[in-house]
Amino acid sequence: MNKKIAIIGGGNLGSAIAEGLLKNKFCDPADITITKRRIESLKKLSEKGVAIISDNAEAVQQSEIIILAVKPYQVSDVLHSFQTKLTQKHLLVSVATGVLISELQEIIKKNIPVFRAMPNTAISIEQSMTCLSYTNANESQAATIEKIFSSLGRVVIIDEKLMEAATILGSCGTAYAMRFIRASIQGGIEIGFDVATASLIVEQTVKGAAELLMQKGSHPEQEIDKVTTPKGCTIAGLNEMEHQGFSSSLIKGIAVSYKKIEKT
Repeated sequence: MNKKIAIIGGGNLGSAIAEGLLKNKFCDPADITITKRRIESLKKLSEKGVAIISDNAEAVQQSEIIILAVKPYQVSDVLHSFQTKLTQKHLLVSVATGVLISELQEIIKKNIPVFRAMPNTAISIEQSMTCLSYTNANESQAATIEKIFSSLGRVVIIDEKLMEAATILGSCGTAYAMRFIRASIQGGIEIGFDVATASLIVEQTVKGAAELLMQKGSHPEQEIDKVTTPKGCTIAGLNEMEHQGFSSSLIKGIAVSYKKIEKT
């Protein structure tokens, strides 16, 4: 890819995006610029060849793809810091939670392609689930942004009205999955494993279960049926989990998280 990328905001997500692009060799390190007020905190990225600067306007001026990776409350001030530098050559991508495309357009006052992306923290290891929405972009421009995030995991194009729901399922979902993994490890310790062995077994089992669904395109219940035998230990465990509210509590948790994000 020959387009230069500016990541505005070198916090956890911005740095993770940069790390992911470097790991999969998506572009030359010199084609990535990342901004932060305290640039010394990005020393590791600098050592890998990424340009680290504190001037947002300068970063935008020398790049074509702008990834806005700041906190939602910072979006307005940060956009105003480089709004005058935006031209028709630019593609603007925001990963700020809860900030609408229309709100971004109102601030920049430029008729350029604007994308809204919702990745998750697995983007740093090229395993993100990223949801994308956009406006004013042609097929080629949309493909360019999709290619960036596809190199960092899976991508799905969605209607912007579903972006909050995507945040819950794809971003908060990482925490839900981690809590399941943690509980499974604790259960493994209770039945006799040391923590390291329990962790290895659980982590690989969860990874394998996800890969089965993704590679086969099967429904979870199909795969569950393959390991549940009559009067077996699997069905006994599953039934006890359901009696204790396993599925219903997870669904309720997702619904409560969604109601929370709707109110903010």
